[in-house]
Amino acid sequence: MSKDASRRKFIRQSAAVAAGSALLTALPGSLRAGAGFAPSDQLNIGLIGCRNRGFDVLREHLAAGGVNCVALCDVDENVLNQRSAELQEKHGQKPTLYKDFRKLLDDKQVDAVIIGTPDHWHCLPAVYACEAGKDVYVEKPLANTIAECDLMAAAAKRYNRVVQVGQQQRSGRVWNDVMAYLKSGELGALRKTDIWANFNYGAGTQKVPDSGVPAGVDYEMWLGPAPERPFNQARFHGSWRHFWAYGGGLMTDWGVHLLDMAFWAKEITTPPPTVLAFGDNRGREDMARETFLTMSVVFPFDGYTIQWNHNGGIQKGPFNRNYGLAFICDKGTLVANREGWEVIPEWDGEAKADKTARKTFEETNNQSSLNHARNFIACVKDRKTPACPIETGRAVAVATHMANIAARTGAYRLDWDAAKGRFAHSKAANQLVRPDYRSPWKLPNV
Repeated sequence: MSKDASRRKFIRQSAAVAAGSALLTALPGSLRAGAGFAPSDQLNIGLIGCRNRGFDVLREHLAAGGVNCVALCDVDENVLNQRSAELQEKHGQKPTLYKDFRKLLDDKQVDAVIIGTPDHWHCLPAVYACEAGKDVYVEKPLANTIAECDLMAAAAKRYNRVVQVGQQQRSGRVWNDVMAYLKSGELGALRKTDIWANFNYGAGTQKVPDSGVPAGVDYEMWLGPAPERPFNQARFHGSWRHFWAYGGGLMTDWGVHLLDMAFWAKEITTPPPTVLAFGDNRGREDMARETFLTMSVVFPFDGYTIQWNHNGGIQKGPFNRNYGLAFICDKGTLVANREGWEVIPEWDGEAKADKTARKTFEETNNQSSLNHARNFIACVKDRKTPACPIETGRAVAVATHMANIAARTGAYRLDWDAAKGRFAHSKAANQLVRPDYRSPWKLPNV
């Protein structure tokens, strides 16, 4: 099946669906009333990208209940067969197996898809899924470039699809409690948020020479729209995120999760107007990577500043947490990560007392991923806005790409023109806004 033929088929399907009522258009096939179906029926899900995070997300959806996995797609037959066997053994489900996501999207029994591929493969499956009338759970970051983020948001809107972005902290108890406390006024005004992310894996993986493609792997399909490059295990499973063609390093991997909380605290829903960034790759030259080993970023807003720092190759950080956020307020600082949060009071010199109460909360039952799956399933059925809609995912993904672009080009400061979808006064930066897809893949028009 050619790419153009497949796309035309998607368009025909979308047109046919659009001819029905608005409700029937919105609801997935197996959830529509009539023909023996009720709105409470099982949701049929297909998974695109089965090796790691994608399958973890599928497990959460299965645990949430009300879900059948009817299709799996992966370019690695070894992964595909392993995951299929697990589904049959543990869940009694026998999904149809695909190595080409377009064929999965052509499967009429699939109501919704989970996209757990490397970042460079988020955009096309998501856009074509929306076009085919299927709802989407897409892992973070939303996409690997700014233009792809914009395109995915446009597709979700045009085709009226529910899209949940895998920023599951939005569904976690810790972060909802943090937001409620910050907005209660107990700490006064929020001035600044400091963010840090220190992870050993951020240094990359050990360098190895190029080698032959492993048996069962469709490497041409794995590359997809990315530039042609010889196979190398250090750029493949698990470590692809350290290379610009496929991912954005710690900045996009953990940046979207943590920046999302800094945005949420101030109800920021659009990309920042300005970024200042510096990235460095000196050190750990034995490791394979293109993305930055260390990075410092500032996002200045009106009356509020977000500052980000990351260090690959270490596993400790401020407040004895290797990652987290410090929300700096007038009366105290709230420090948080997924394990819990605490309030460190400011000292009132005149009153010789703390300005606020010291508080501590430890998370003992983190179910954010499960809650996020439950939320997506519910929203597919009732057509409500999910916990992390596509515009929320877009705002923080674009911010992380802005930071990487500023550091990669040496511009250090970039100003974003949201109306034009481009940077002001930087030709080099604007060349990195839109991906240069390798033929025959093309960035669709929506």
